[in-house]
Amino acid sequence: MDADLTVDARGTRCPTPIIELSRAIVDRGPRVVVLLADDPNARVDVPVWCRLKRHALVETVERAGFWRFTVRVT
Repeated sequence: MDADLTVDARGTRCPTPIIELSRAIVDRGPRVVVLLADDPNARVDVPVWCRLKRHALVETVERAGFWRFTVRVT
């Protein structure tokens, strides 16, 4: 799935990755966003945030030292 926008939150800690993701969605209105995060809490925070906001977490991929979350905005 091609992303409309990539948010690179690597090097930040909770709650910054979710805040950056939220701002990107509000500011730019993308349909598909990829979030890159290396904070271990993101593995829990991103799925919970998606459920609360009713967005679809399409994919979570672990890379070398970080995660790549693909979110479809509803």
